[in-house]
Amino acid sequence: MLEKILINNRGEIAVRIIRACRELGIPAVAVFSECDRKSMHVQMADEAVCIGPSPPLESYLSIDRVVQAAKKTGSTAIHPGYGFLAENSLFARRCEEEGIVFIGPSSDALALVGDKLRSRQTAVGSGIPIIPGMTSEGDTETILSEAEKMGFPVLVKATAGGGGKGMRVARSTEQLKEAIQAGMREARTAFGNPVVYVEKYIERPRHVEFQILMDQHGSGVHLFERECSIQRRHQKIIEETPSVALTPELREEMGRTAVKAVKAANYTNAGTVEFLLDDSREKASYYFLEVNARVQVEHPITELVTGVDIVKQQIAIASGERLAFRQSDLCQRGHAIECRVYAEDPERGFLPSPGKILFMKEPVGPGVRHDCGIYDGWEIPIHYDPILSKVVAWGEDRESARRRVVNALSEYTLLGIKTTIEFSRAALSHPSFIAGDTHTDFIEKNMTGWSSLSSNADRLKAALIAASFASLDRTGPSRSNMTRILRPSPWQTLGRWALGGK
Repeated sequence: MLEKILINNRGEIAVRIIRACRELGIPAVAVFSECDRKSMHVQMADEAVCIGPSPPLESYLSIDRVVQAAKKTGSTAIHPGYGFLAENSLFARRCEEEGIVFIGPSSDALALVGDKLRSRQTAVGSGIPIIPGMTSEGDTETILSEAEKMGFPVLVKATAGGGGKGMRVARSTEQLKEAIQAGMREARTAFGNPVVYVEKYIERPRHVEFQILMDQHGSGVHLFERECSIQRRHQKIIEETPSVALTPELREEMGRTAVKAVKAANYTNAGTVEFLLDDSREKASYYFLEVNARVQVEHPITELVTGVDIVKQQIAIASGERLAFRQSDLCQRGHAIECRVYAEDPERGFLPSPGKILFMKEPVGPGVRHDCGIYDGWEIPIHYDPILSKVVAWGEDRESARRRVVNALSEYTLLGIKTTIEFSRAALSHPSFIAGDTHTDFIEKNMTGWSSLSSNADRLKAALIAASFASLDRTGPSRSNMTRILRPSPWQTLGRWALGGK
């Protein structure tokens, strides 16, 4: 196993990786920007290093500063999480040159699949169906010319990342010109790379992705699919597995295609192969979209239905271990649904809602998992993706999982900021979601004009509780949260079960 792992990320994913390191007995090093000094991942890590000012380009996106932090702390590996430098082949190559293990694919594989254009080229060469669009880089005039050839609407996308960053739909030449400039600005800020391309926009597909694991010895498996069709601004907000749209035969075929796609790139470690599924006809058809060369935000639902810890598998593969299972050993058990909780105002076009969390009550219950990177009293910065946590629920079937996650959201209280909690609860309770009619236009079709007024009365009691906290100047985790973070369970300190004082 690796001796010490530096985590170049923040928030809930950094906390998730720290917990995996703890289970494996590996020291974890957190890096942080100036505004993240009191973040939960900093509190939880064994060591923490400040790597610069708050803007991402001066901290989490600075290859030199991250590598220097790893060398300073004696870290033998870096886990990039998702976003920031997670799919940056230059960063992976720098790690290789410095003798630091990059917990992800090799720099060569990352350059191939992490670049969406080269990934499309590889898919074409392997006979995998793709959406019509550009397969090489071009300037603005080239993009405009390609869009005219394929016909509007088209989708502008960033070559260097995912998560909806840099994506814009254009239905005319004028809209496309604006989308190119806006997409380039956002891509530069999020990934340090402004290059964008264009592909045909499919109006009403499902977004279905397959989780894969590939070791360094030529073995690979998929961990089945996740449906991620509930999106706003092309960024996922609710995910589930299994997908109601897949037959066993289609699931098997798409899984084989996903493994084929990453093997063609000599890919290792964890990744996700994304498809658009057109089920408007009797026989559904699917198109390769891209490879996300990293752990996905929605990985917990796959862990719940397969029993595989994806983050620990990432670390094991990076350590040179072989996969301990084959495809025939894997199956899906039950159903799982995840809701991402963002600091956003759904009633104002999902505008970011930074601010101080005055009161927080986490969701609990049978089958409920909460991946969280915040605490009450924490000041949410304006510089990063506004994801706060993920509420995940498992059930024996889809309806059981749906009811559990709805109940969990009803117990989840975050006061002092606007969040997507009530919006997601309403979406999950919508008849179309219950019926499995979950296409990428779900929010536009079913949730336009949604208002939180109906839920305000339900929050009155929590608001009264929070009022007693509002006057407190708490600049760190509450005492209860600090106890949970810093004090280990007594069972962690015992070498064996102790009965009768022996």
